[in-house]
Amino acid sequence: MDGGGDEGKQQPHLVLAHKLFLLSQPDVDDLAKVALREDVLAAVKSDDMAALYESLGADGVLETDAALLAEMRGRIEEETRKFDEKIADAEENLGESEVREAHLAKSLYFIRVGEKEKALEQLKITEGKTVAVGQKMDLVFYALQIGLFHMDFDLISKSIDKAKILFEEGGDWERKNRLKVYEGLYCMATRDFKKATSLFLDSISTFTTYELFPYDTFIFYTVLTSVITLDRVSLKQKVVDAPEILAVIGKVPHLSEFLNSLYNCQYKSFFVAFSGLTEQIKLDRYLQPHFRYFMREVRTVVYSQFLESYKSVTMEAMANSFGVTVDFIDQELSRFIAAGKLHCKIDKVAGVLETNRPDSRNAFYQSTIKQGDFLLNRIQKLSRVIDL
Repeated sequence: MDGGGDEGKQQPHLVLAHKLFLLSQPDVDDLAKVALREDVLAAVKSDDMAALYESLGADGVLETDAALLAEMRGRIEEETRKFDEKIADAEENLGESEVREAHLAKSLYFIRVGEKEKALEQLKITEGKTVAVGQKMDLVFYALQIGLFHMDFDLISKSIDKAKILFEEGGDWERKNRLKVYEGLYCMATRDFKKATSLFLDSISTFTTYELFPYDTFIFYTVLTSVITLDRVSLKQKVVDAPEILAVIGKVPHLSEFLNSLYNCQYKSFFVAFSGLTEQIKLDRYLQPHFRYFMREVRTVVYSQFLESYKSVTMEAMANSFGVTVDFIDQELSRFIAAGKLHCKIDKVAGVLETNRPDSRNAFYQSTIKQGDFLLNRIQKLSRVIDL
């Protein structure tokens, strides 16, 4: 799922990060990996990414050429010296804004050559020279991009918190909306799908973060996270009928069938579309770590939706609806029932499923009694202490 958006280009280092991720995946065939290695080497060379080149050589991803590495290092030293001269000149002869610009240029250079620690340090120095909230925010976005390249969740989390503090001082809507997409991506990558859905849906009509991914990839993420977190009514209202989603959903293979067949209860078509999407999910660097979890959650949603309509149903009828065998349904449901994900019983002899929906009012009554008992015990203990 990479490629440039129509209205803006994806940040080159994030394109590179995706290619490096694909190189590490056993599901990518060797022929594709040859082309990916060439692309990675070309990107590393064009930006003088000496540190990355060395680590890729150590990991056996690329063959290290000592002369090329020395050449890159020499250029970095030379460029750094030039930036330092410009900063010194600006401090002596020019105004504060020129000093800030010189520091920012050095920060961006370190980002370009992939010197993570130096870039973050230099961004901090630049921030000290920055007054405007909007410009401070832009520095946070640079830090977020560094965090996303390295999948450094600690850096991303701290940067998001910092951005929110800055917004309390002011800040424009455009940057606030951009931050929502960054935070949504962070939530999705750390398995907080519920919060990711909410942030993505808020950003559908204001999306401008083409540096992260194209709009169709954004819709891909929005649909996937919505399916496992929203109820049917919300899904219809916010996703199935959303004009922004309808406009581009057809560009992502299988996505329209996946969403609509789930909503329209066409389970055979749903399973076909779902299996078509698995490859895209597995080869996405943000979703791949949660692949098994996501697959489980989607199946929980679809089985629950099917069983919702019945008090009891034969295994054969359910298997036919999904276009699978009775044995497959038996194994699947047994696992989900044991894990407490589905509320039903299997009558193996009669080949029937009986649903036993949890009574929410009864559960609430039981939990209130439990909490009441707990509170009374605490009060009794406290009264003994006071009596002493």
